[in-house]
Amino acid sequence: MAADLKSIYGASNDEVAPAQLEAFDEKWGDKFPAIAESWRRNWEQVIPFFAYPAEVGKIIYTTNAIESLNMSLRKIIKNRGHLPNDDAATKLLYLALRNTAKKWIFPPRIRKQTVNQFAVLFQDRFPSSI
Repeated sequence: MAADLKSIYGASNDEVAPAQLEAFDEKWGDKFPAIAESWRRNWEQVIPFFAYPAEVGKIIYTTNAIESLNMSLRKIIKNRGHLPNDDAATKLLYLALRNTAKKWIFPPRIRKQTVNQFAVLFQDRFPSSI
């Protein structure tokens, strides 16, 4: 099912995506009718993402750093259990943040392409120092 959903949000443009949604609905609609209905109900919020170049679109739909970070921090605290004091919790979260930040580095080629696209698309809001 995930591959069929990816064909919708990973479509090359807003003309291909509706056809992918229909194909998804034909295959999965009887078993999971709410999924395609949810996509249709929220379609106006989905289609603006197809206006971005492929490099930017991939970053948008594959990166949700805040949710990933929150999940990592919750997992660290939950697995650790009871902590003796606030200082211990602070140290644990610091180490978790330090280790998580190491995973956020894009390969240089992808980073450069994406940064260039963002600079063109959002020149008034994108800092030139990145």
